[in-house]
Amino acid sequence: MPELPEVEVVCQGLGPLVRTRKILSVSFSNKKLRKPFPRAKMYSRVEGSFILGVERRAKYIMLRLTGKSVMLFHLGMTGKIGLFDRDSPRRAHDHLRFLLDNGKEMRFNDVRRFGCVEVYSENELRENDPFAGMGPEPFAEDFSADYLLDKARGKRVPVKSFLMDNRVVVGLGNIYANETLFAACTHPHTPVNRLSRLDWQRIVTKGRQILEKAIAMGGSTISDYENVSGEAGYFQVELAVYGRQGQPCPRCGQPVVRSVLAGRATFCCPVCQK
Repeated sequence: MPELPEVEVVCQGLGPLVRTRKILSVSFSNKKLRKPFPRAKMYSRVEGSFILGVERRAKYIMLRLTGKSVMLFHLGMTGKIGLFDRDSPRRAHDHLRFLLDNGKEMRFNDVRRFGCVEVYSENELRENDPFAGMGPEPFAEDFSADYLLDKARGKRVPVKSFLMDNRVVVGLGNIYANETLFAACTHPHTPVNRLSRLDWQRIVTKGRQILEKAIAMGGSTISDYENVSGEAGYFQVELAVYGRQGQPCPRCGQPVVRSVLAGRATFCCPVCQK
């Protein structure tokens, strides 16, 4: 599933290509995504609108439109957004197409159809905020060691599960939670109430460094992720523990161990991450 760096890379690539463009028409496949297409809103609020900007919140891509409307995309597990010539061959699983005023089509492709697209007015977004209850962004000032220490007080949940909880912090999925904890020398099964302020500071600092590097390298293509130009990311070559069961730890050489935590594959070095 695309995580924060992959979604950020899509936003950064998409913004310059579609900003100020007018959406002339919207076309749908006959397949459903995780949620039904908001067809009426697409016709009334999206067709004929100009794209003012592209932003990211958590793992959502937000297109701000004229008419004070916002279109939200969630990529699910296999969702992709790309820009194509109008007459270029369509791919299987192109479920949503937006014809732009420069002759290009913005296409939403989703093989497994776990993604979704929603349309809100700015008032609806305020009244029914889909981000209500979510924690801060990893790069936000209020995501700090003191914040995490306070949030973890009295809890015994494993630290990896804690970091993957959107109510604590948004966007840290399985790949980057594993990598952050390795970089911070913290075992993923450690109960959060056993971590000190210094432990949390390492997690914040290392987590940001890893996310920044992943964004700069175009994200991680573990399965079929690609950016808006159809290119794969290459941060996967930098992964220290994720998906490396049995391979030597890059620090000490001991084999990386795989376990399952809250139903998710979890990787760590049993020596470096006591």
